[in-house]
Amino acid sequence: MIEPFATGFATSLGLIVAIGSQNAFVLRQGILRSHVLALVLFCGLSDALLIAAGVAGAGALVQLHPQALLWARWGGAVFLVGYALLAARRALRPGTLTPFDAPALPLRAALTLCAGFTFLNPHVYLDTVVLVGVLANAWAAPANAWFGLGAALASLAWFAALGFGARLLRPVFAKPLAWRVLDGLIALTMGTLAMLLWFGPGPAVASL
Repeated sequence: MIEPFATGFATSLGLIVAIGSQNAFVLRQGILRSHVLALVLFCGLSDALLIAAGVAGAGALVQLHPQALLWARWGGAVFLVGYALLAARRALRPGTLTPFDAPALPLRAALTLCAGFTFLNPHVYLDTVVLVGVLANAWAAPANAWFGLGAALASLAWFAALGFGARLLRPVFAKPLAWRVLDGLIALTMGTLAMLLWFGPGPAVASL
């Protein structure tokens, strides 16, 4: 089960490692060393719940309508290509992310803001529930669960690295070149996954 786990891990990293409101907030709080553990756990567990819902929901859809997986996989490939193009455009037109220095927020306020950045962002549902769910269920059970586990652990690892490593990352990611390299790698990862999804039948599809 190493292959689906590793693929899920890489897919999740490719989806969440980007300049966004949630990442910017965790980075800023990490620089301030304010409620870092609580925010990392909140973000990681939130993604894990959404990913689990996606894996379970897509699995039920495949059982009821097996041919829907073919359409879902093709749609997922198109989505990944679009995501890769957006990342490539960011790499060609870089920006900087410099968190503002500010007094630490109370824990309740910090978690409330983090919940807003997480659950009020429509893209989080596309990435976790829809896209990761579809990609996970391109594998037959129980490999789809390993894919989901890899995706969830990648999310937790990313937020932990972002939050606890923020003070070290600040001078690096204040430079446009760092974001250009990062977004370039994201574009390459998403493009590769799109090709694998489009041309590779996958275990679950092969059994249809």
